[in-house]
Amino acid sequence: MNDLLGKISIVTGGAMGIGREIALRLARDGSDVAIVDIEKEPAQEVVKEIQSMGRKSLFFEADVAQWDQVKAMVEGVLKDFKGVDILINNAGIVGPFVPVWEYRVEDWDRVMEVNMKGIFLCCKAVMPSMLEGKSGRIVNIASIAGKEGNPRMSAYSSSKAAVIAFTKSLAKEVAQQNIMVNCITPALIETHMMEIMESEQREFLLAKIPMGRFGKPFEVAALVRFLVSDECSFSTGQCYDISGGRAVY
Repeated sequence: MNDLLGKISIVTGGAMGIGREIALRLARDGSDVAIVDIEKEPAQEVVKEIQSMGRKSLFFEADVAQWDQVKAMVEGVLKDFKGVDILINNAGIVGPFVPVWEYRVEDWDRVMEVNMKGIFLCCKAVMPSMLEGKSGRIVNIASIAGKEGNPRMSAYSSSKAAVIAFTKSLAKEVAQQNIMVNCITPALIETHMMEIMESEQREFLLAKIPMGRFGKPFEVAALVRFLVSDECSFSTGQCYDISGGRAVY
């Protein structure tokens, strides 16, 4: 299926982990890809890998929590790529693993700014172009934590719950414009984010997964691939589980 040929994708947090795998999958299937991240060197490596496939790719350094940077990034994409067809809001941070009463206010604010405000800003910035073209696909990366709430991860869990609700709200606003907005809720995936967790936290989260293993980035990318395809034509405002059986709703 070559429905991504000629399409322009933005992948935030595309330098590593899930974002990198999504960006490479979209490129392999024909899309040109703008990589957005604050990590310059690994992002440029992804750009080179995509370019080696014969696809166009550029790196845009931006903090998704800052409106001026997001706005400039999207303006740059529209100038260099001449459009935006797909937005993957993947950039996110975990924050500290501490109980609520020990959570520093500045840490809470930063998690909320990156994980939720960042998605709002990126959607806000690309929406005029998508509305003008009456076409688009947006996939927001939430988390199973947004459904269940993980202990010692209150800000992360709350921010991801907000992503789910935001996805449903935006999807209803643009449902008649051929713009599909969905989110996915991964359990713990084997990425750098998992590696920086305390071993106790990893074991706690693994015990919750009925399949008895962590997810792989390529498995998340495969689900994203369907959600940005032309075949995803009657599903919007939905939350898709990819958690090895952990989620049951």
